[in-house]
Amino acid sequence: MKRSQRRRIDMANASFAHARNRILKANERTRRDARMVTKLKAGSLPYTPAVMSWLSRRLEKRAVRITEADVQAVLS
Repeated sequence: MKRSQRRRIDMANASFAHARNRILKANERTRRDARMVTKLKAGSLPYTPAVMSWLSRRLEKRAVRITEADVQAVLS
């Protein structure tokens, strides 16, 4: 089998893997969002680094600049 044929097969397999991973990642994002909202409701500032990182991405704001009002906005 020529290299070009192997490459074509590998690329076809990769496109299937990317499509499958896209679905899996979307489902994981949904689960992570639910998990983080539960942690937000249960605690108060300062949150764990994982929660602060998630909030930072969600609010497009640095973690040190997140206030309780921002957290309430995410929860509502």
